[in-house]
Amino acid sequence: MHSDSTPENWVKSSYSNQDGGDCIEVDANRPGTVRDSKDPDGPRLRFAPASWDAFVTAVAAGEFGNL
Repeated sequence: MHSDSTPENWVKSSYSNQDGGDCIEVDANRPGTVRDSKDPDGPRLRFAPASWDAFVTAVAAGEFGNL
């Protein structure tokens, strides 16, 4: 929970599977807030909304190759 009382709403990467691996979750209520799906109580990274949007757009366009 955050100080603004909006609950966290973590969504796991569609690349995630039951075997673990390198996966992240994003907080759907706070675009640009991510955490390691294997360490839900660990640190979070927070990106400015415009930066996060640019990153998501670049990934969708394949600008980083085969992730």
